[in-house]
Amino acid sequence: MKVQFSGSQSVELNVPDEGVPIQHYLRQPHRLVYSLVDPQRLEQLDQDCFRLKMRPISFLSLAIQPTVDLKVWALSDGTIRLKSVGCAIRGADYINQRFALHLFGRLSPQQVDGMTQLKGLADITVEIELPPALWLTPRPLIETTGNHLLKGILATVKQRLAHHLILDYRRWVREQPEQSQLAAHGQVHSESTLPA
Repeated sequence: MKVQFSGSQSVELNVPDEGVPIQHYLRQPHRLVYSLVDPQRLEQLDQDCFRLKMRPISFLSLAIQPTVDLKVWALSDGTIRLKSVGCAIRGADYINQRFALHLFGRLSPQQVDGMTQLKGLADITVEIELPPALWLTPRPLIETTGNHLLKGILATVKQRLAHHLILDYRRWVREQPEQSQLAAHGQVHSESTLPA
């Protein structure tokens, strides 16, 4: 039985004025990745690609632990894009050969009533062919359980983002006092960016 689950999560986050526009911070998307997930479960594969070992997931009678490869890059306006470029289920060959995960996300700084806000959206879709042991389980129950599981994962990521991103942004500003002073006087014009 082949089934598909999906989930979506939006986020709006007010950004405090720290002297350096958050667009400069966002041009280093690796910092955002480490704000989103536990660094102990993350491996950097190259400049803009990361391997995330997700927490074990219990789904009906299945216990799986997906590993997802994420590409993360910044656009010139500070928008960060994220998409999955690979996935695997370790230790469960039957599921691994019949499993696909697609994740797309974006986070953009925007001016709203004179304040900077980060607005974002993440969409996740999972396609899986269930093992025969679950074929007698009613499809509506399977789909409801799977969709609920994905929404819970995205809600956890949103909670972590809201808690850790601003803290890391403030830390980043404090780490570079010279740049902060230049930015406050409008003298910071460019920073290196990853290709769009």
